[in-house]
This record gives sequence, structure tokens and C-alpha cells, in this order.
Amino acid sequence: MSARRIKEVLIRRLKLKDSWAICFVLGLVMMNYPFISIFNKPALTFGIPLLYLYLFFGWLFSIFIIYLFSRAAAKDADNGERS
Repeated sequence: MSARRIKEVLIRRLKLKDSWAICFVLGLVMMNYPFISIFNKPALTFGIPLLYLYLFFGWLFSIFIIYLFSRAAAKDADNGERS
């Protein structure tokens, strides 16, 4: 492996690690005071309280993003080993 190829792989991995950190921080913000209070209303959507829907879909979205990040990390690892 050339030095340039190693540098490219490291930069890609660092960007991915930054993405993980950003995802973590956004998850923390999403599950704290300002956003929870926005959805904590006595309103029902399809007979389900709005806060429960927010938490459920927020959790689903977080799991989906983590799934995408893990697939990207696996793809980068596979590409790095084959070169």
C-alpha cells in the first residue's frame, strides 16, 4: 500500500468517526428538554399521544442512521483489506 492510499483510508475513517460523534450529539439533543417539551402536548395522532410517536420514530430514525454508518464502515474495511 502506498502512503497516499493509507492517507486516503485514514481520512475516510476520520470522517466516519466524526459522523458517529455528530449522530451521538444529535441523538442526545433530540432526547432532551427543548424537543421533548415541543412534543409533550395533549394531542393525539391516530389515537396515540404525540410524544410517544416522536420518541418511537426518533428511535427508529436513530437505529436506521446507525445501520447506515455501520454498513459504510464495513464497506470501507472490506475495500481496505482487498487493496
